[in-house]
This record gives sequence, structure tokens and C-alpha cells, in this order.
Amino acid sequence: MACFLPLSEAVKENLRDGDTAAFEGFTHLIPTAAAHEAIRQGVKDLTLVRMTPDVVYDQMIGMGMASRLVFSYAGNPGVGLLRRLRDAVENGWPRPVEIEEHSHAAMANAYEAGAAGLPCAVFRGYRGAELARVNPNIKSVTCPFTGEELAAVPAVRPDVTFIHAQKADKKGNVLVEGIVGIQKEAVLAAKRAVVTVEEVVEDFSGLHPNLCVLPHWTVTAISVVPGGAHPSYTHGYYARDNAAYLEWDEVAADRERFRAWMEENVMKAGPDDFAGRVAGLRAA
Repeated sequence: MACFLPLSEAVKENLRDGDTAAFEGFTHLIPTAAAHEAIRQGVKDLTLVRMTPDVVYDQMIGMGMASRLVFSYAGNPGVGLLRRLRDAVENGWPRPVEIEEHSHAAMANAYEAGAAGLPCAVFRGYRGAELARVNPNIKSVTCPFTGEELAAVPAVRPDVTFIHAQKADKKGNVLVEGIVGIQKEAVLAAKRAVVTVEEVVEDFSGLHPNLCVLPHWTVTAISVVPGGAHPSYTHGYYARDNAAYLEWDEVAADRERFRAWMEENVMKAGPDDFAGRVAGLRAA
């Protein structure tokens, strides 16, 4: 059953050096506060897994936390490339990072296979694509029933998954609304799961049909961090901070400016600061 912990304790108890870790979110509900706490704690040698890694992975890679990245499309959404990731891959700064690139379909299927306890995902994909030439973990298998050639990739089974969500009830069940992405599968595939939420409520009322409820037994720890997805948005709570993404492109372009920004906005900050960051972005 999920336990309620301050974010610093939840990260310390569930993220370890050398782990395979997923900080998942698709367009919104990015677990930024959890990623920043991991940075402050100096966790290292991580294999970071994610569909569409964005600014938080750029920050983690730039701080030397990652030795490997398993992903599908990496970029600063709506702006451009991830400059700290590119510097690590091309120049080994601040350390070399091994990359394993997949399509979105491959990553989604790999998470689903992990959630099902399967060793690999089999799907139609990669036909006509050349990604397999640079990724040895893309294989092909023949269907024993039809003879059709299909793609196969290893299941994704993180040591720990972090997500952000709207609400938890007092029993530890978690409500996710809006664009759900692959968060549910990422939690179910992981050995441990940490969820930051905007608030804790008695029960879930007025539910939208496009939602996901993660039962308490699928979650290891819950931390209440209002605003914890900033600069991404949380459906029903606050809007996307587009200016922050534009700013990041300039900050990340220079190593010294990047280090100074991280020191001021991450190393000297904390989870409580996130509520202030979204004060002017609150949803009506």
C-alpha cells in the first residue's frame, strides 16, 4: 500500500545509484519536482527511460546523472533540440551518455510488455525504417500462426517510475486525468513507483471518462507537491508555462549559464517552491 512521504524521503528511499528510472509524462503531468529532488540528492549512473524526454531529462543529463538513455524522440517541446543531451552525446560533457533510440510505438509497447510481466514486446512496426541499423535491441520475429514478420523490442521494467498526478485519496489511490500517455503502464511495469500529486482528497468525485485510477497497491510512495509538474501543465490546475521552455533553450545553450541556472533554481530550491511558480498559471 502506498505511504505518504515528503518528496525528499520518497526519492531517497526509492531511487538508487545505477537504477533504471522512468520519469514519465506526455505533454503534461511531467514529474519535474521529483526530477529536481533526484538532482539535489546527487543520484548517479542512472539509465533514464522515457517517451519524449524533454527539459527535465536535459537537466538530469547536464548534471551528469545519466550513463544511458532509452527513449523515443528527445526535444524541448515546441522549441527545438535538447542542448545538454546533445553536448553529452557529441562531446561527452559532463560525461558520455549511451543512447538507445526507439519509435513511440516501440516504447509504448515495451512499457505495456513490462507491465504484463513479459520479456519483450511484439508489434507491427519499423517496416522501412533504418533505426535497427543503429539499435541492436530492435529485432524481428516470425509469427508462428501467420508467418508474418513482426518487430520485437525488450520489455521496459524500471527499477522505479516517477509520475505526477492530480489527486490521491487518503487510501493512496491515485487519479490521473487529461492526456494519460504511458504513465499507467510505466507504473505497473516498475518495481517501485513514486507519485507526486497536487492534493489529497477524501474521494474522487465528478470524474471525467478520460481518466486513470491507479490502485494504492500499485504505488510505493505519494508526495504532495502542488505545482510539481511546472513548467508543463496539470489538467484542471494550471496551464503550460511556454515562456519557461523558451528560456530553457537559451539557458541550456551555454555550459556556464546552465550550471548557474541549476544552482539557483534547483540546488537552492525545493518542492515548496513549485506552488509559487504556477501561481499565475492557475486554471480557471
